[in-house]
Amino acid sequence: MAPLPKRKYPKARRGDRRSHLHLIPQKLQLCPQCKSPKLPHQACPSCGTYKGEEVIKIRAPKKKA
Repeated sequence: MAPLPKRKYPKARRGDRRSHLHLIPQKLQLCPQCKSPKLPHQACPSCGTYKGEEVIKIRAPKKKA
């Protein structure tokens, strides 16, 4: 059998030990063309431009009758 701790560790000490495991929110930038938020170094998902050039053709959403 593996060794076990003699006492239960407090939640605060457990949290201190795991403090480097936190999630970091992604940083967003505004698209210079359409001003919608996008990830840096990525093409804009709403207008499809990257560095001023259209790299993705975005289709208009279909209208329901």
